[in-house]
Amino acid sequence: MAIDPELDLRGRLIRGLGSLREMFPGSFVERSRKCGKPNRRCAGGKYLHHEFLLSVVWEGKPRTFHLSAELAEQVRAKVEMRKRFEESAGKMANSNLRRFLRQKGKK
Repeated sequence: MAIDPELDLRGRLIRGLGSLREMFPGSFVERSRKCGKPNRRCAGGKYLHHEFLLSVVWEGKPRTFHLSAELAEQVRAKVEMRKRFEESAGKMANSNLRRFLRQKGKK
């Protein structure tokens, strides 16, 4: 029996979703800024402070969560997982549509 390539693709996409269970919504933001204190080395604009943020809609409102440098890479990876999830869901939906249109054409 021949394997339907669309079903095979869908199966691989579904099996890959398990690794994305730790994903976060929103956007990861990294900024450089002055702290505002006149005697600090950032005041001249050359040695700026790094700031890490997670920007999300939480309970219906836009929120920004400040992150420590230790958590920044972990959160960045979890936000990237969400992007991979959305790409996989789009591929799966397109695969399902192609299968549907092929089956519809046979009738």
